[in-house]
Amino acid sequence: MSIEPIETARSPFAEAFEMFRKNHAAVAGLVLLFLIVLGGLLGPGIYPGDPFEMVWAPFTPPGEEGYLLGTDYLGRDLLSMLIYGARVSIAIGLAAAFLTVFIGITVGALAGFYGGLIEEILMRITEFFQVLPTLLFSMVIVALFGASLPMITLAIGLVSWPAVARITRSEFLRIRELEYVTAARACGVSNWKLMFKVILPNALPPIIVQAALMVGSAILFEAGLSFLGLTDPNIVSWGQIIGSNRPYILDASYTVTIPGVAIFLTVLAISLVGDGLNDALNPKLRQR
Repeated sequence: MSIEPIETARSPFAEAFEMFRKNHAAVAGLVLLFLIVLGGLLGPGIYPGDPFEMVWAPFTPPGEEGYLLGTDYLGRDLLSMLIYGARVSIAIGLAAAFLTVFIGITVGALAGFYGGLIEEILMRITEFFQVLPTLLFSMVIVALFGASLPMITLAIGLVSWPAVARITRSEFLRIRELEYVTAARACGVSNWKLMFKVILPNALPPIIVQAALMVGSAILFEAGLSFLGLTDPNIVSWGQIIGSNRPYILDASYTVTIPGVAIFLTVLAISLVGDGLNDALNPKLRQR
């Protein structure tokens, strides 16, 4: 009589990692994102230069005079600007996504946990921000308070949090009725610990996915504001490169196309990673 080996149960993290690893598109997106971040961090050491320095004649085509990506309308090295701009654009994306998630989790957790009048008030506020034209609202904030990077980041965070708040609220409404939450409440655990130490860790998977996608959205937002001229001209970002060369798009389209492709690839990589996280962190999909 043969004895079948007993399979040891794997942790949810190991299962999620295994499913993410099998998602080739997500792995490709992660590798691409890693290379972009690595280029932004190590690029200035490999290809040193001042992105604001006028090094050659304006509108030098890519590949000529030793400049791989050419020069912009002021004769600045486009490759150097692209490398330095990567750090700023990704930093804006991460900072704005963090602010978005912080506001969204706070509002959604309070609404989902307490319910009643608190939920009604917070959800009406959320709906108010949700129906506002996001790009127009962010333009108004930046135009009123200045086009500095902190203000641009704040504007993006203020217009983007309702989606995170709704996801958090729905997860809190579902989890707060489960048995282990009821048991913790019966043991005298405070509301604060219930919210952020018991419920929130179990509500994180969809929030993590949304946060990953918010990084890409924030980079696009910054590029949109920069294209309209609402950016800090003293700091190089991909959006600022596009915005400053916008009047010459027909004469030297590469000055806008190249940073546009960089934004496209970055957002694509983030979207692929977000989709992979969604599949990996969703227990229903892991069981398929």
